[in-house]
Amino acid sequence: MSTTKVSLRRVPSSAPIAEIMSVFHEDGGVIIEGLLTPEQVERVNREIEPDIQAMQPGSKHENELVAEFHGRNTKRLTNLVTRSKTFATEVIDHDLVNALAEAVFLEESGTHAMTTTQVIEIGPGNAAQMLHRDLENWFPFVGMGPSGPEVIINFLIALTDFTDENGATRVIPGSNHWPDFEDRGTPEQTVPAEMSPGDALFFSGKTAHGGGANQTTDFYRRALAFAFNAGYLVGEEAYPFLVDRELAKTLSPRVQRLIGFRSQYPTGSPGLWQVDYSELADHLGL
Repeated sequence: MSTTKVSLRRVPSSAPIAEIMSVFHEDGGVIIEGLLTPEQVERVNREIEPDIQAMQPGSKHENELVAEFHGRNTKRLTNLVTRSKTFATEVIDHDLVNALAEAVFLEESGTHAMTTTQVIEIGPGNAAQMLHRDLENWFPFVGMGPSGPEVIINFLIALTDFTDENGATRVIPGSNHWPDFEDRGTPEQTVPAEMSPGDALFFSGKTAHGGGANQTTDFYRRALAFAFNAGYLVGEEAYPFLVDRELAKTLSPRVQRLIGFRSQYPTGSPGLWQVDYSELADHLGL
């Protein structure tokens, strides 16, 4: 699909929800400046630093294509609810984050849940990631194209500077409207999401994108990535098996629902993820 290359539009975190959503729907993604404060960025980096340092780069996946997708010199730290108190209590409970998620999902899907949380650190020399759309996790939606529902949204928050040279995520604005979602576009059609720490790229699962090539010799580009899917779909990470129940009890009801410790109530459903047709949180004593 040919397209005229345009830059990603930017809005301040104080912008009205309607303004942010207008750009989101038109372009498939928007940069929200200052979603996190410098102090929050510092805390998240400090909290996850020991685990990042203990990791070896690269993927352990047996499939070579998947391993290449994950990045040969890339670290991916998951289960951030357990590893970062700031993330668990401030980032995914952020009012703007949840207001935007509700603006996407509430009318069409009713509820939403968290599908994955990662710190993604792209090291020097790592090649560009293959372009993809996040909705490819649930293949039937690929065939629905732009008329299908929004099944996943992603927030990618810069924890370091994001530049064209150091591997800033690359996006094809407008690709959320292409008629054929099996067409992922080409690298030449992408633009870099250049951001300062605390800025966030908020984008649709319909939008073609991929991690950029880190062309530096010594800079590690670090991002905090988390995604929400419609409440009737299975996510990537099985949080009830990863997050200790005692930790879950300390989190807000909103976060408990996002990570699977409360039932889901999609549009038209009397409830999913229940116990004896009753609210899961009651069974868990939350």
